[in-house]
Amino acid sequence: MTIEKRIVVHFPGFEPLDADDHRNRYARSAAQAAEVWNCSFETGALEGREMAVEGRGPNWHVVSDITILDHNAIITGLRKPGLLTQMVKGYVAGLRVILEGGMFGYFRHAWRFGLFFLFPFLFIAFGIGLSLAIAMIPGMLHLQLWHYLWSLPAALVFFIYGFIPFSDRLHTLHLFADWRLAVRGAQVKDAETLAFIEDAARALDRALEKPADEYLITSHSMGASLALHALGRLLEEKPDRLSGKKVIFATLGGAALQCALLRSAKVLRSRIGLIANCPDVLWFDIQSLTDPIHLYKAHTVAASGFPQAPQPKIVPFRFRTVLSPERYKRIKRDLLRMHRQYVLGPDRRGSFDFTLMTAGPLSAADFRDFTAQNLPPIAADGRIGQA
Repeated sequence: MTIEKRIVVHFPGFEPLDADDHRNRYARSAAQAAEVWNCSFETGALEGREMAVEGRGPNWHVVSDITILDHNAIITGLRKPGLLTQMVKGYVAGLRVILEGGMFGYFRHAWRFGLFFLFPFLFIAFGIGLSLAIAMIPGMLHLQLWHYLWSLPAALVFFIYGFIPFSDRLHTLHLFADWRLAVRGAQVKDAETLAFIEDAARALDRALEKPADEYLITSHSMGASLALHALGRLLEEKPDRLSGKKVIFATLGGAALQCALLRSAKVLRSRIGLIANCPDVLWFDIQSLTDPIHLYKAHTVAASGFPQAPQPKIVPFRFRTVLSPERYKRIKRDLLRMHRQYVLGPDRRGSFDFTLMTAGPLSAADFRDFTAQNLPPIAADGRIGQA
């Protein structure tokens, strides 16, 4: 089936980018995709949270209206307090994840994600340990007490102006904020998160009013939990809202279990079951082995307590197949950069391309079945159909 009109609602991951930033990145990625697929993608200006993307090939033309539901305001709020506050609240969130069984669940379903959870807390703890060692130099060397007058300030200067800037290269405090939002996404008690979910549900409702050949909901990383909350909230309020519509839900490196495995995430798990059992939603999950920042091969619906419900198809995808050897070599050790590749432009053709799925002529549902041996049927000259 070819598409001429598509409605897309996208929930980005946990990145300090607003809708305009996401629009600009989409435009850059679309330009890369256009070269790879020998077609054109024209990204329109952002109006509020919406933009129109026009895709053209020799024998196809598609208009996609894309709504970007970013949560940058929440991220900004989490990163606003001072260093000490961010650290304390981050460790409190990490402890809550452990006490609520989240860490055990991560190691049970995807051990690499368990290590990802532990990393920022252990790394900052290492920095605190180094700083304490500097502070205790007088005691270790049996020096007079007055030497603490330089060792204590030196330890503080090392931690604030040395270790923390270095840790920022690894995004550790950003990850502290990520885990604070994970706890919020599980508990859904705070006013800000509740307001975001309600607003997103209303935005989904409005998007569904527009005529289209298909309706595509996409989410990246942490955005999966927010998308599930929003879509689930809409179905709770209007159980028949999707009736008669072709609705596709694609999670990209989805980390919904980051929140759903916490014991307090009863509302989220309920909404996951509601969506999984909705006959009007086709849900699939794009996953990559080289991305440890999601629960690779984990079945979100089953792990949320619904093993008998229809399970979203896991679609494996290798970043290596769409990146040049030079670029892959350059970024393969930058885990957060690799994690963003789901929504970034390719260097060459592959089984998955975010731009082609959201603005191309093929139904998003077709991307469930593409593989390295069965690529999207776009010919060398950009026509639909293999040449």
